[in-house]
Amino acid sequence: MDPSLIVAAFSGALVALLLTLFGGGGSVLATPLLLYAVGVKDAHVAIGTSAAAVAANAAVGLVAQARAGRVKWPCALTFGAPGLVGSLVGAHLAKAISGKHLLVGFAVAMAAVGLSMFRAPRSLGDPDVRIDPGRALKLVPIGAATGLAASFFGIGGGFLIAPGLMAATGMTLANAAASSLVSVALFGAATSVSYAVSGFVNGPLFLALIAGGGVGVFVGARLAPRLASRGVLARRIFAVMIVATAGYVFWRAVSGLS
Repeated sequence: MDPSLIVAAFSGALVALLLTLFGGGGSVLATPLLLYAVGVKDAHVAIGTSAAAVAANAAVGLVAQARAGRVKWPCALTFGAPGLVGSLVGAHLAKAISGKHLLVGFAVAMAAVGLSMFRAPRSLGDPDVRIDPGRALKLVPIGAATGLAASFFGIGGGFLIAPGLMAATGMTLANAAASSLVSVALFGAATSVSYAVSGFVNGPLFLALIAGGGVGVFVGARLAPRLASRGVLARRIFAVMIVATAGYVFWRAVSGLS
């Protein structure tokens, strides 16, 4: 078997494990792992392939959350529909930029993801929130902007989507985390399709990421209860790792420009 596929499977397991344990933020590691661990040379291929894997993982998670009744579908779709349009625009713009310049922006966005994870998540909110014209007027522009940013920078966007849903609707953190998976799946799918049309998705690596991701979800579900009492500390340690990785990506990208 191709060694790169084995490394990709391990990378997929790690990303899925971190996503299961910490939620938003884990998917941003997929692109750096493909670039620097698997050895993908083209940043566009790394972003397109990781976006496809993130979309698939989000879809699986969405099914579980929907069965548990945590997804606020009207709010999620009102946010996700304009975000889908924004993500197509973002992917089109990103493909027109050189891979090295795109990685500089990716590193900055990745650092923002890590820094956002230091903030203690809110748990209060309205569990019975309903869509209305006022909330819709807030959701549409936030969704469009989030989709564009997530697709342009090649990040999952979960760290932007959940706070955006909470700010626009007042829903609880649990409902926002579950509902955000609708947009993560839509944005990732739109990004990956756009990149695939341009030949920037590696099929075998995508399948390896998904295969490893299944193992990561299984292990993460087993470990999550053990981290419950130290969740804030573990999340902040993970945030430090993301910021450090962003610094490394930035350094490699800037070095490549000179």
